[in-house]
Amino acid sequence: MLEAFLSELAGWGVGGMALFAALSGLAVVFFFPGSVAMTASGAAFGLTRGFITAQVGAMLGAGLAFLVSRYLARRRVERWVSSKPAFAAVDVAIGNEGWKIVLLTRCCPLFPYIFQNYAFGLTRVSFSHYALGSFLGLVPTTLIFSYLGSMGRSGAAAATGNVSTAGLVLRGVGLLATIAVAVYIARLSRRALAKVGV
Repeated sequence: MLEAFLSELAGWGVGGMALFAALSGLAVVFFFPGSVAMTASGAAFGLTRGFITAQVGAMLGAGLAFLVSRYLARRRVERWVSSKPAFAAVDVAIGNEGWKIVLLTRCCPLFPYIFQNYAFGLTRVSFSHYALGSFLGLVPTTLIFSYLGSMGRSGAAAATGNVSTAGLVLRGVGLLATIAVAVYIARLSRRALAKVGV
């Protein structure tokens, strides 16, 4: 059923991409794992369009969760994050560095992404800095999961003879290179966060 739904959305072009991004953004607010939506986006729309769709959906979800945390469910989220000692260090660092800390935390998550969406709403970071840091920081993760989804699509196409084995191998090499870059960025981010006491 999911496969049929994704195929239907893919046939709608930009409209299907917009609907998928909206649905995945809302799903993140309700704690649906963003990685699943990102992977499905790559499977439905291919690498490039899937990445764009997944990134828009991730940003929509991140923005909505931030606003819910800051304005609608503050007390509940405050109780939720009070058990995370590292969060206090993040709040202090954000007061000094703003979007840079959001970017580094997204690249090297101290907390799950969904938790970050809500937790940042309790900090001193402005929405514009949060959005900028999140947009840049989510690119590596979104690209990896979109790549994985598109690889599944390419694998199915290769099985039916619509994609060459060489093309599939090249996509695999590209995926490994993307993962390697993301791991390297995560290590750099961890070191930078350690320098500011996070």
